[in-house]
Amino acid sequence: MELDALIEKSGEWLRGTGPESDIVVSSRIRLARNLADTPFPPQADERSKRDAVELLRAKILENSPVEFMGYVDVQDLSRLDRQFLVERQLISRELADSKGPRGVLINQSETVSLMVNEEDHLRLQGLRSGYALNDCWQEINGLDDDLQAGIAFAFSDEFGFLTSCPTNVGTGMRVSVMLHLPALVMTKEMQKVFQAMHKMSLAVRGLYGEGSQAMGDFYQISNQTTLGRSEEQIIQKVQSVVPEILSYERRARQELIKRDRARLHDQVSRALGVLSSARQISSEETMQLLSSVRLGFNLELIDNVDIRTINELFVQIQPAHLQKIRHESLEQPERNVVRAAYLRERLHLN
Repeated sequence: MELDALIEKSGEWLRGTGPESDIVVSSRIRLARNLADTPFPPQADERSKRDAVELLRAKILENSPVEFMGYVDVQDLSRLDRQFLVERQLISRELADSKGPRGVLINQSETVSLMVNEEDHLRLQGLRSGYALNDCWQEINGLDDDLQAGIAFAFSDEFGFLTSCPTNVGTGMRVSVMLHLPALVMTKEMQKVFQAMHKMSLAVRGLYGEGSQAMGDFYQISNQTTLGRSEEQIIQKVQSVVPEILSYERRARQELIKRDRARLHDQVSRALGVLSSARQISSEETMQLLSSVRLGFNLELIDNVDIRTINELFVQIQPAHLQKIRHESLEQPERNVVRAAYLRERLHLN
């Protein structure tokens, strides 16, 4: 599989067409699985990891109804290509930074990716645009069932699926939604959300999940534990919270409009003006300005840029994507110049 083919298109999750997509950028479900009678990746040697790759790759292609673009051997990728897949949300930082034989299978629409030899032998990921956890679950659960018909996974009648990290034991499920919450940040209400999520045993993380910082006012809400709960209960736990957060964010947006519409409109217009005319700009500044533009579009303050373009730019202005798009290695100062030029080109405003 040629990674350059991904540059010319965007994944389904970036299209902004899913339910509640003004706030919910994407929904994701991951399942962790390990091979029975095989050392888990953190304890496995090179040969065991290679054997796991060969077995899983063959069995997945044999048993999966999903049509994959191909298998990507992550071990053989350059650092730039590994970061490119992380930025695209197709692999985790853990898989990118691990050692030894490992890889990923990706379907055409990028709604499914299967990571081999991350923290566990297999991580099945379903990713959809907007608030679509049920669609994610239906697809990834069906795929999991098909794979279990041909693969013996490590399972305990007492504990459920066995995983490298104790917090994943049971269902092995991680449910998350990526939310764009600029109004709660602007009104300084995010701390209340953090506290409420903590009390409900839900985690709030940044754009790239565990260990990442919030950028562009994006936050991921996910479950923290899986043991003792069914898959449906875990999904329902997250689903019970998301509508409340959506309500808080929409209320905050309306409060900002009511308080000073002209000032908010000016902020959004200035952000779009900088993005469409700057000659050099950092990824951090770009993310924050794009956040304002995304808010302005959803509040109908601007209409000369569409939501898909805005969503795609959040990913395409990241360091690895810029270098892949330009087909050259760039140091940070050069990236700032190229990023500004790319923004002007995509926005068509200057």
